[in-house]
Amino acid sequence: MSLRLIAIETGNTRTRIGRFDGDALEAMESHANEHLEAIATTVADWWSEIARGDADRVMVSASVNEPIAARLRGMIDDRTGAEVYVIGEDLPIPIGESLDPETITGQDRLLAAAAAWDTLKQACIVIDAGTAVTVDFVDGEGTFHGGAIAPGARMQLQALHEHTAALPLLEFARPDATEAFGRNTAQAMLHGVYDGIRGLVWRLVERYSESYGAFPMVVATGGDAELLFGDDELVNRIVPELTLRGIAVAARHAMADDGGDGGPLRRDHA
Repeated sequence: MSLRLIAIETGNTRTRIGRFDGDALEAMESHANEHLEAIATTVADWWSEIARGDADRVMVSASVNEPIAARLRGMIDDRTGAEVYVIGEDLPIPIGESLDPETITGQDRLLAAAAAWDTLKQACIVIDAGTAVTVDFVDGEGTFHGGAIAPGARMQLQALHEHTAALPLLEFARPDATEAFGRNTAQAMLHGVYDGIRGLVWRLVERYSESYGAFPMVVATGGDAELLFGDDELVNRIVPELTLRGIAVAARHAMADDGGDGGPLRRDHA
């Protein structure tokens, strides 16, 4: 029986929601966290839409911004009366970890890694380019080894503006590709951020590959992934919805772990 799933990913600044029918992503939206009412309304509409036939339906939430996520879950409960299951509390992320003891890793990183491994079933490097830029490694056995965390593009531009006397606040954009040099302040800042992130990723991929002894598949996700890596020969795939797919993988594994009758997910039968 196909599972109908609404996945909710609350990040530092934005929330993404996805509607799945089995493994197929039917719809996806992304909203700034200031627009929780709109997000909750869309989720409630989707919840009604997927109540058809004999399909089972669940809602699952993951977050790196729990205060916002908790508010959103409350709004959804008010509109639907349905329980929103929480990654890390109601169901685990299905990926092994090789990290220092007591390390707490962001759910977004682990979910993206779980989705990449579930699809590729081979060693891979996962880049998430959003508020922060993370570059993580998953080995050929499906074990997450961690990686690197750096400020994202907008965070860098904001810091340049706030911690200097003369640099403007810019929107992130691709710098002028016809010029190797930033011939004005704005272009110099954009070159520094854009090429800096790309250079960072290239160096980390080289180091991970040297350590592993092979060159893994490289997958990118996050709001800035296409802008940063759309023309980058280093990146094999760009999957904007990778973390949402990780939530779907976690839900599927939770069902399978209990013989397919829902596991820790006490599903709502439409």
